[in-house]
Amino acid sequence: MTELSTTHALTWDAGRLYRHGVPHRILSGSLHYFRVHPGLWRDRIRRLADLGLNTVDTYVPWNFHQPREDEEPRFDGWRDVERFLHLVAEEGLDAVVRPGPYICAEWSNGGLPSWLTAREPAVRSSDPAFTSPVGRWFDRLIPRVAALQACAGGPVVAVQVENEFGSYGDDHAYLRRLRQGLAERGVSELLFTADGPTELMLDGGTLPGTLTAVTLGSRPEAARRLLAARRPDEPFLVAEFWNGWFDHWDGRHHIREVESAVGTLRGILADGGSVSLYMAHGGTNFGLWAGANEESGRLRPVVTSYDSDAPIAEDGSLTPKFFALREALGARGPVRSEVRPPKLPAARLPLVHRADVLAGLTAVPAPVTTGPRPASFERLGLDAGMVRYTAHPRIPSGAHRLVLTDVRDRALVLVDGTLLGVAEPDSPELPLHGTGEVVRLDVLVENLGRVNYGPGIGGHKGLLGTVLVDRRLVQGWDSAPVALQEWTSAELADAVAAGPARTRSGFATAVFPVGTPADTFLALPGSSRGLVWVNGFLLGRYRESGPQLTLYCPAPLLRTGDNTVTVLELERLGGTLELRDRAELGPPEEYVEEFD
Repeated sequence: MTELSTTHALTWDAGRLYRHGVPHRILSGSLHYFRVHPGLWRDRIRRLADLGLNTVDTYVPWNFHQPREDEEPRFDGWRDVERFLHLVAEEGLDAVVRPGPYICAEWSNGGLPSWLTAREPAVRSSDPAFTSPVGRWFDRLIPRVAALQACAGGPVVAVQVENEFGSYGDDHAYLRRLRQGLAERGVSELLFTADGPTELMLDGGTLPGTLTAVTLGSRPEAARRLLAARRPDEPFLVAEFWNGWFDHWDGRHHIREVESAVGTLRGILADGGSVSLYMAHGGTNFGLWAGANEESGRLRPVVTSYDSDAPIAEDGSLTPKFFALREALGARGPVRSEVRPPKLPAARLPLVHRADVLAGLTAVPAPVTTGPRPASFERLGLDAGMVRYTAHPRIPSGAHRLVLTDVRDRALVLVDGTLLGVAEPDSPELPLHGTGEVVRLDVLVENLGRVNYGPGIGGHKGLLGTVLVDRRLVQGWDSAPVALQEWTSAELADAVAAGPARTRSGFATAVFPVGTPADTFLALPGSSRGLVWVNGFLLGRYRESGPQLTLYCPAPLLRTGDNTVTVLELERLGGTLELRDRAELGPPEEYVEEFD
């Protein structure tokens, strides 16, 4: 139980939540500033208010703010979380901040920087090798959040301690240290933990004296009974209500039927319950920030779209789920937002093949590490993108096997510039014919996404094992990082200019004029898999295998006049870029909660 207070915004007593001493419930929605173009932050916040919510919650991904250890964390531009919170306040809403340091969120490495996990500390534990860097990160972040608390005139009414820790471990000393660290850096508003509604998860993730919230997609009545038995004085708070779900490449597009979502929401709100819709607006995994899951030893990368079948779609459109949830939330005011933001007219444009993949990647200078074995992404200080490995083995005459014993995650293998094939963990061997000559062996390894949930967090990428010709090791490697996510417009232009193009893969461009910038969706019929840039900004990945077949391009990325789309196709380039007026996210499949 907490004492009722008019100094701090949220308190509780006898199972009821109060805001400045007045009965209250949190009606929140998750909206991640790092998944929405800053030019659209206010629009999306306003759409949450139109949904009938009184609060916005967001994670803070450490790796987004500090991708390199030797650089200070950035809080400008797209990373200006303080500006985002100010906009929340200007729109009349409260804010809940979830600083981790681990966030999951289907975000690369669960938000933890790869430079930290490369050292293989005991992540999410009391290990000083983990908690010391966390402390330094919190020194930079938390005072900024604390200065925007409600008690200081800002919008922040609550801060989460870690994130669903009970699904991972049981180091309560670690949780207490994080809670103390938040308080010591100025957080005095409501602190809470959030875990799945099972005894095991709550045992691992909760702390005495800190409000316990749950995360769920169904059966709120059972969760309410469980919490009431464990914490009878605390109000019922669902910190994440999964009204939709995310997608994996080569899977189906997950949806949550409107009637199902509304029914569960009504059950949460019964008897004064509080809720946060996850997601209220999902946004986009721009660039290479999408995470991945591991299932039965197989990597399952998350798609570029984070639409999540949310009530506010990826492009800001108000869906039927929006209006049904709005009614269940009891909203009475007008809907100020456009139901569907304007779109560019549909168009079909030629893709011009400019440079082959190896020539284009080699054209951008990168430091080379030489050694007897290939160097991992982590040794090269590379978070995302590709590594170009080069060796010069002599291949005896006749038929042989080239074996990549441990490749993470996918390798294009070229011999003397000609594609030999693709190697992956479950298909690591390629047939190789030798003539007795020395060959140039290039292996382009792509990081398909860092695991964001479970024990696989922090796993390394690259050629992690030996490369064999039959039983003989290939030794003497040059390893060069290809930091695609960090390329400047000039570096991208250098790659495109490295032609001519002779193969079926590589860099291609399309140019289209725009009068008044508006949203559009890009499609690449006939192309296989790769990356797309718009005016030098890395939009994300595409795959013809889906489920996602279009990439959302928000209006602020476009300009009046000519706009350039650059494609890096890794297998088979089609000849066309299409602008479409709506998303195509794949065949739908009803989401089933993992607790069922």
